[in-house]
Amino acid sequence: MTTENIKTIAVIGAGTMGQGIAQLLASSGYAVMLYDVQPELTKTAIASIRKNLETNVERGRITSEQKDISINRIEAVGDFRTLQVDLAIEAVIEKLDIKQKIFSELEKINGQDCILLSNTSSLSITQIASALKHPGRFAGLHFFNPATAMKLVEIVIGVATDSTTIKLLKDFSFRISKSCVIAKDSPGFIVNRIARHFYTESLRIAEDNVTNFQTIDALMKSSGFKMGPFELMDLIGIDINYSVTEAMFNAFHQEPKFRPNRLQQQKIEAGYLGRKSGKGFYEY
Repeated sequence: MTTENIKTIAVIGAGTMGQGIAQLLASSGYAVMLYDVQPELTKTAIASIRKNLETNVERGRITSEQKDISINRIEAVGDFRTLQVDLAIEAVIEKLDIKQKIFSELEKINGQDCILLSNTSSLSITQIASALKHPGRFAGLHFFNPATAMKLVEIVIGVATDSTTIKLLKDFSFRISKSCVIAKDSPGFIVNRIARHFYTESLRIAEDNVTNFQTIDALMKSSGFKMGPFELMDLIGIDINYSVTEAMFNAFHQEPKFRPNRLQQQKIEAGYLGRKSGKGFYEY
Protein backbone atom coordinates (compact mmCIF):
# COMPACT_ATOMS: atom_id res chain seq x y z
CA MET A 1 0.00 0.00 0.00
CA THR A 2 1.24 3.49 -0.93
CA THR A 3 -0.43 6.89 -0.69
CA GLU A 4 -1.20 6.66 -4.42
CA ASN A 5 -3.43 3.66 -3.66
CA ILE A 6 -5.53 5.60 -1.16
CA LYS A 7 -8.68 6.76 -2.93
CA THR A 8 -11.56 6.23 -0.50
CA ILE A 9 -11.44 6.97 3.23
CA ALA A 10 -13.93 6.19 5.97
CA VAL A 11 -14.41 8.62 8.85
CA ILE A 12 -16.21 7.01 11.78
CA GLY A 13 -17.78 9.58 14.07
CA ALA A 14 -19.62 12.68 12.85
CA GLY A 15 -18.90 14.93 15.82
CA THR A 16 -16.74 18.04 15.77
CA MET A 17 -13.49 16.22 15.00
CA GLY A 18 -15.08 13.84 12.51
CA GLN A 19 -16.61 16.76 10.64
CA GLY A 20 -13.31 18.60 10.48
CA ILE A 21 -11.40 15.52 9.33
CA ALA A 22 -14.02 14.71 6.68
CA GLN A 23 -13.92 18.27 5.33
CA LEU A 24 -10.12 18.26 5.26
CA LEU A 25 -9.95 14.95 3.41
CA ALA A 26 -12.62 15.91 0.87
CA SER A 27 -10.86 19.23 0.23
CA SER A 28 -7.63 17.25 -0.27
CA GLY A 29 -9.20 15.20 -3.07
CA TYR A 30 -10.34 12.04 -1.30
CA ALA A 31 -13.73 10.33 -1.49
CA VAL A 32 -15.04 10.23 2.09
CA MET A 33 -17.57 7.85 3.61
CA LEU A 34 -18.87 9.47 6.82
CA TYR A 35 -20.48 7.14 9.35
CA ASP A 36 -21.98 7.62 12.78
CA VAL A 37 -23.94 5.22 14.97
CA GLN A 38 -26.59 7.96 15.03
CA PRO A 39 -27.42 8.39 11.31
CA GLU A 40 -29.03 11.80 11.78
CA LEU A 41 -25.67 13.16 12.95
CA THR A 42 -24.07 12.49 9.57
CA LYS A 43 -26.69 14.67 7.88
CA THR A 44 -26.11 17.43 10.44
CA ALA A 45 -22.37 17.06 9.95
CA ILE A 46 -22.56 17.41 6.17
CA ALA A 47 -24.78 20.49 6.55
CA SER A 48 -22.19 21.97 8.90
CA ILE A 49 -19.37 21.15 6.47
CA ARG A 50 -21.33 22.79 3.66
CA LYS A 51 -21.75 25.92 5.78
CA ASN A 52 -18.02 26.00 6.57
CA LEU A 53 -17.15 25.68 2.89
CA GLU A 54 -19.62 28.43 1.97
CA THR A 55 -17.91 30.68 4.52
CA ASN A 56 -14.59 29.91 2.83
CA VAL A 57 -16.11 30.94 -0.52
CA GLU A 58 -17.36 34.21 0.99
CA ARG A 59 -13.89 34.93 2.36
CA GLY A 60 -12.24 34.20 -0.98
CA ARG A 61 -10.33 31.15 0.24
CA ILE A 62 -11.91 28.77 -2.28
CA THR A 63 -14.16 29.07 -5.32
CA SER A 64 -17.81 28.05 -5.45
CA GLU A 65 -16.81 25.23 -7.80
CA GLN A 66 -14.24 23.93 -5.29
CA LYS A 67 -16.90 24.01 -2.57
CA ASP A 68 -19.28 21.92 -4.68
CA ILE A 69 -16.57 19.41 -5.60
CA SER A 70 -15.54 18.97 -1.96
CA ILE A 71 -19.06 18.51 -0.60
CA ASN A 72 -19.88 16.02 -3.37
CA ARG A 73 -16.94 13.89 -2.30
CA ILE A 74 -18.55 13.22 1.11
CA GLU A 75 -21.11 10.43 1.36
CA ALA A 76 -23.27 9.87 4.43
CA VAL A 77 -23.23 6.14 5.17
CA GLY A 78 -25.87 4.42 7.29
CA ASP A 79 -24.64 0.83 7.05
CA PHE A 80 -21.30 0.13 8.72
CA ARG A 81 -20.79 -2.95 6.55
CA THR A 82 -20.40 -0.75 3.45
CA LEU A 83 -17.24 0.90 4.85
CA GLN A 84 -14.94 -1.00 2.50
CA VAL A 85 -12.16 1.53 2.01
CA ASP A 86 -8.41 2.05 1.61
CA LEU A 87 -8.00 3.88 4.91
CA ALA A 88 -10.26 4.43 7.93
CA ILE A 89 -10.04 7.07 10.65
CA GLU A 90 -12.01 6.72 13.88
CA ALA A 91 -13.05 9.84 15.81
CA VAL A 92 -15.56 8.65 18.40
CA ILE A 93 -15.93 8.84 22.19
CA GLU A 94 -12.83 8.04 24.23
CA LYS A 95 -13.92 4.58 25.33
CA LEU A 96 -11.48 1.71 24.79
CA ASP A 97 -14.08 -1.02 24.27
CA ILE A 98 -15.97 1.03 21.69
CA LYS A 99 -12.84 1.79 19.70
CA GLN A 100 -11.69 -1.83 19.80
CA LYS A 101 -15.08 -3.01 18.54
CA ILE A 102 -15.02 -0.49 15.68
CA PHE A 103 -11.58 -1.59 14.49
CA SER A 104 -12.35 -5.30 14.89
CA GLU A 105 -15.38 -4.84 12.64
CA LEU A 106 -13.42 -2.72 10.14
CA GLU A 107 -10.78 -5.44 9.99
CA LYS A 108 -13.42 -8.04 9.15
CA ILE A 109 -14.87 -6.14 6.18
CA ASN A 110 -11.62 -4.82 4.69
CA GLY A 111 -8.52 -6.39 3.19
CA GLN A 112 -5.15 -6.49 4.93
CA ASP A 113 -3.94 -3.46 2.97
CA CYS A 114 -6.51 -1.17 4.59
CA ILE A 115 -4.84 1.25 7.01
CA LEU A 116 -6.68 1.69 10.32
CA LEU A 117 -6.20 4.89 12.33
CA SER A 118 -7.49 6.31 15.57
CA ASN A 119 -7.78 10.01 16.33
CA THR A 120 -7.69 9.26 20.06
CA SER A 121 -6.06 11.95 22.15
CA SER A 122 -5.53 9.93 25.32
CA LEU A 123 -6.00 6.16 24.92
CA SER A 124 -3.18 3.70 24.28
CA ILE A 125 -2.67 2.84 20.62
CA THR A 126 -1.04 -0.43 21.66
CA GLN A 127 -4.03 -1.34 23.80
CA ILE A 128 -6.56 -0.53 21.07
CA ALA A 129 -4.50 -2.60 18.60
CA SER A 130 -4.51 -5.62 20.92
CA ALA A 131 -8.01 -6.44 19.63
CA LEU A 132 -6.75 -6.73 16.03
CA LYS A 133 -5.43 -9.71 14.09
CA HIS A 134 -3.13 -7.46 12.05
CA PRO A 135 -2.00 -4.65 14.39
CA GLY A 136 0.90 -3.68 12.15
CA ARG A 137 -1.38 -1.60 9.92
CA PHE A 138 -2.84 0.27 12.89
CA ALA A 139 -1.59 3.58 14.33
CA GLY A 140 -2.76 6.84 15.81
CA LEU A 141 -3.24 9.91 13.64
CA HIS A 142 -4.09 12.65 16.10
CA PHE A 143 -5.58 15.81 14.60
CA PHE A 144 -6.17 19.02 16.52
CA ASN A 145 -9.33 21.12 16.56
CA PRO A 146 -10.18 22.58 14.10
CA ALA A 147 -8.70 19.86 11.91
CA THR A 148 -9.07 22.01 8.79
CA ALA A 149 -6.87 24.79 10.20
CA MET A 150 -4.42 23.26 12.69
CA LYS A 151 -1.29 22.29 10.79
CA LEU A 152 0.06 19.63 13.15
CA VAL A 153 -0.80 15.94 13.33
CA GLU A 154 0.77 13.40 15.68
CA ILE A 155 1.55 9.99 14.20
CA VAL A 156 1.39 7.71 17.20
CA ILE A 157 3.25 4.41 17.01
CA GLY A 158 2.00 1.36 18.89
CA VAL A 159 4.27 -1.52 19.86
CA ALA A 160 3.10 -3.52 16.82
CA THR A 161 2.88 -0.71 14.22
CA ASP A 162 4.85 -1.60 11.07
CA SER A 163 7.56 0.70 9.72
CA THR A 164 5.78 0.66 6.35
CA THR A 165 2.65 2.04 8.01
CA ILE A 166 4.67 4.84 9.59
CA LYS A 167 6.23 5.78 6.24
CA LEU A 168 2.85 5.79 4.54
CA LEU A 169 1.40 8.07 7.22
CA LYS A 170 4.26 10.52 6.83
CA ASP A 171 3.51 10.72 3.10
CA PHE A 172 -0.22 10.89 3.70
CA SER A 173 0.22 13.78 6.16
CA PHE A 174 2.12 15.69 3.50
CA ARG A 175 -0.65 15.04 0.95
CA ILE A 176 -3.28 16.56 3.26
CA SER A 177 -1.01 19.57 3.91
CA LYS A 178 -0.13 18.71 7.51
CA SER A 179 3.14 18.83 9.40
CA CYS A 180 3.63 15.57 11.28
CA VAL A 181 5.57 14.53 14.33
CA ILE A 182 6.23 10.93 15.34
CA ALA A 183 5.24 10.06 18.91
CA LYS A 184 5.69 6.78 20.73
CA ASP A 185 2.64 5.43 22.50
CA SER A 186 2.48 7.27 25.82
CA PRO A 187 -0.45 8.85 27.73
CA GLY A 188 -1.35 12.15 26.07
CA PHE A 189 1.38 11.61 23.44
CA ILE A 190 3.30 14.92 23.14
CA VAL A 191 0.98 17.91 22.73
CA ASN A 192 -1.72 16.90 25.20
CA ARG A 193 0.82 15.90 27.80
CA ILE A 194 2.42 19.33 27.65
CA ALA A 195 -0.83 21.25 27.21
CA ARG A 196 -2.59 19.50 30.10
CA HIS A 197 -0.89 21.80 32.58
CA PHE A 198 -1.99 24.84 30.59
CA TYR A 199 -5.52 23.82 31.55
CA THR A 200 -5.10 22.28 35.00
CA GLU A 201 -2.99 25.08 36.47
CA SER A 202 -5.33 27.72 35.04
CA LEU A 203 -8.28 25.92 36.62
CA ARG A 204 -6.49 25.72 39.97
CA ILE A 205 -5.72 29.45 39.89
CA ALA A 206 -9.40 30.21 39.27
CA GLU A 207 -10.50 27.67 41.89
CA ASP A 208 -8.18 29.22 44.48
CA ASN A 209 -9.64 32.67 43.69
CA VAL A 210 -6.22 34.07 42.80
CA THR A 211 -8.03 35.76 39.92
CA ASN A 212 -10.96 35.02 37.59
CA PHE A 213 -10.86 33.08 34.35
CA GLN A 214 -11.41 36.18 32.18
CA THR A 215 -8.24 37.72 33.59
CA ILE A 216 -6.29 34.50 33.09
CA ASP A 217 -7.35 34.38 29.44
CA ALA A 218 -6.48 38.04 28.93
CA LEU A 219 -3.03 37.59 30.50
CA MET A 220 -2.22 34.52 28.41
CA LYS A 221 -3.25 36.28 25.20
CA SER A 222 -1.18 39.31 26.11
CA SER A 223 1.73 36.89 26.57
CA GLY A 224 1.40 35.70 22.96
CA PHE A 225 -1.13 32.86 23.09
CA LYS A 226 -3.87 33.07 20.43
CA MET A 227 -6.47 31.91 22.95
CA GLY A 228 -6.63 31.71 26.71
CA PRO A 229 -7.12 28.32 28.41
CA PHE A 230 -10.80 28.89 29.22
CA GLU A 231 -11.62 30.08 25.71
CA LEU A 232 -9.80 27.04 24.37
CA MET A 233 -11.63 24.64 26.68
CA ASP A 234 -14.92 26.11 25.46
CA LEU A 235 -13.82 25.59 21.85
CA ILE A 236 -12.66 22.00 22.38
CA GLY A 237 -15.63 21.11 24.57
CA ILE A 238 -15.34 21.12 28.36
CA ASP A 239 -16.54 17.51 28.49
CA ILE A 240 -13.92 16.37 25.98
CA ASN A 241 -11.15 18.31 27.71
CA TYR A 242 -12.15 16.86 31.07
CA SER A 243 -12.29 13.34 29.64
CA VAL A 244 -8.73 13.61 28.32
CA THR A 245 -7.50 14.90 31.69
CA GLU A 246 -9.27 12.07 33.49
CA ALA A 247 -7.79 9.46 31.15
CA MET A 248 -4.28 10.83 31.62
CA PHE A 249 -4.75 11.02 35.40
CA ASN A 250 -5.58 7.30 35.43
CA ALA A 251 -2.89 6.38 32.91
CA PHE A 252 -0.26 8.02 35.10
CA HIS A 253 -1.54 6.14 38.17
CA GLN A 254 -3.32 9.15 39.70
CA GLU A 255 -0.33 11.47 39.41
CA PRO A 256 -1.58 14.63 41.25
CA LYS A 257 -0.41 17.04 38.54
CA PHE A 258 -2.97 15.49 36.15
CA ARG A 259 -5.87 15.51 38.60
CA PRO A 260 -9.19 16.57 36.97
CA ASN A 261 -10.69 19.78 38.31
CA ARG A 262 -14.10 20.12 39.94
CA LEU A 263 -14.81 23.42 38.12
CA GLN A 264 -14.91 21.49 34.85
CA GLN A 265 -16.95 18.72 36.44
CA GLN A 266 -19.54 21.23 37.65
CA LYS A 267 -19.84 22.74 34.18
CA ILE A 268 -20.42 19.28 32.69
CA GLU A 269 -23.05 18.43 35.30
CA ALA A 270 -24.86 21.68 34.45
CA GLY A 271 -24.70 20.93 30.72
CA TYR A 272 -22.40 23.88 30.06
CA LEU A 273 -20.05 22.24 27.58
CA GLY A 274 -18.71 25.30 25.76
CA ARG A 275 -19.45 26.64 22.29
CA LYS A 276 -21.36 23.55 21.19
CA SER A 277 -23.95 23.97 23.96
CA GLY A 278 -24.03 27.78 23.83
CA LYS A 279 -22.53 28.19 27.27
CA GLY A 280 -19.37 27.12 29.05
CA PHE A 281 -17.02 29.45 30.83
CA TYR A 282 -18.45 32.05 28.45
CA GLU A 283 -21.87 32.46 26.79
CA TYR A 284 -22.23 32.22 22.99
